[in-house]
Amino acid sequence: MIYVIATFRIRPAALESFVEAAYALIDVARRQPGCLYYDLHASVTDPDRVMCFEQWQDRPAFDRHLATPDVASFSAAIEGLVLSSKIEIIHPDSIDTL
Repeated sequence: MIYVIATFRIRPAALESFVEAAYALIDVARRQPGCLYYDLHASVTDPDRVMCFEQWQDRPAFDRHLATPDVASFSAAIEGLVLSSKIEIIHPDSIDTL
């Protein structure tokens, strides 16, 4: 099992558009094989930071998710909304950063 934490710094006033795009992806991802948990959370201390918390059966399931057209559509939809992003993949014995 792996955990994924995707952190996004959003442009001011772009939160609503970002959330709309994120939930379109989350709805699809939750039904993908190997997805155990996928949700979006806003920072309570920084209004321009949101995080996706994900739990996947294994890295291949997450990699299949990343290769879907839905992830490509999400990436295109948020391109002008995001100032920066960081994805951490937490394995039982290591942490990868994308």
